[in-house]
Amino acid sequence: MTPRRMLLTAIFCLAPGLAGADANTKKLGINIYGLSHHWEREEAKRIGTDHEFNPGLGLRYDLSASKLCRTPFVEAAGYRDSGANTAVYAALGCKGWKLAENVYLGGALAAFHSDTYNQGDPFIAPVPLLSWKISAATLNFIHFPRVKGFNDINTTGLYLTLPVR
Repeated sequence: MTPRRMLLTAIFCLAPGLAGADANTKKLGINIYGLSHHWEREEAKRIGTDHEFNPGLGLRYDLSASKLCRTPFVEAAGYRDSGANTAVYAALGCKGWKLAENVYLGGALAAFHSDTYNQGDPFIAPVPLLSWKISAATLNFIHFPRVKGFNDINTTGLYLTLPVR
């Protein structure tokens, strides 16, 4: 499946949630990417995936709460990945469990495409997420675990979500 088809499929599947959001829950945000940290630094350098400045832009849309998740969202983005290639993704996620005031542990199911990962083939993967709301902005920490054949390095990323009013 091409990245364009993955994104269109994600939008089609999520359209009912977008239409069902009420005025109090509609929240559009701009995602500003990034930084990453590679836990196996020498291996990352050896295979050329040691770029830790990963600029990019995306959109996040908060959906209406449901029985499964009080804090669902959908997002899509493009950014420069750790291998200095352009990565695109679309995700459906849940900010999840409240750990402390304004701190949530959750995750997303994301469709990715980048020449750096999975031999350049598109793939779908779960992504752990820790969100910390600071005033109107949200600081997001994600983790891509090492999975043989997909991702050779444990990588933690950081991006910021700013609300659009």
